[in-house]
Amino acid sequence: MDMSALPAGQLEPSSLLQLIWLASPALPVGGFSYSEGLEAAVECGEVTTESMAARWLSDQLQLALARGDLAVIAQAIPAWREGKLDRIGELNAWVLQTRETSELRAQAEQMGRSLLEWLRNHEGASLAHIEACARLQPTYPVAFALAASQTAAGVRDCLLAYAFGWAENMMQAAIKSVPLGQSAGQRILARLSRDIPATVEAALRLPDSERQAFSPMLAILSARHETQYSRLFRS
Repeated sequence: MDMSALPAGQLEPSSLLQLIWLASPALPVGGFSYSEGLEAAVECGEVTTESMAARWLSDQLQLALARGDLAVIAQAIPAWREGKLDRIGELNAWVLQTRETSELRAQAEQMGRSLLEWLRNHEGASLAHIEACARLQPTYPVAFALAASQTAAGVRDCLLAYAFGWAENMMQAAIKSVPLGQSAGQRILARLSRDIPATVEAALRLPDSERQAFSPMLAILSARHETQYSRLFRS
């Protein structure tokens, strides 16, 4: 296909498909097994309805994901493309240091390992980058940045894909834990989809000095989940 025939700013098909693939809940990284504190919020009565679940996830998107994972990925993608491994190491260490509970840290590490193994079996990332990533014991945002950096997509499109993949997984967690029906889940996903573009823009503008992971109630709920008696999810 002649790439010069594409309208300005339009992704060529293989890059677009790669982003869709990376955002898919079917990607074998285990995202479906985590609720990121939502199940604990349901258990203690903080989330009991569709509207409460939608508000909870919208807050998490804007207050936690935008200021943490998305901001890290925005910096990590160009760092991978430019071979700045020291910068990658700094970003990975920041993610690990700011995971406030053992469950949240275990999730970041397990999903990072799984995505790296997926990359080993797919064309794209160089062996040198894969081995450099493995030495870091990568978190999921850093491993995702490596995978996304192998496409021709811009950073903004990569962040949109990551955020939508997160939204789909969390919507499914809400359906199972509240519980809710499929139509309610789709309405929640529609709300999150409306919130995602502005959230991505905020993450793109965020300098290192303003990146943060200060979500005290989320940390408390995650800690409670570690000893919750009956649960469906690993976080």
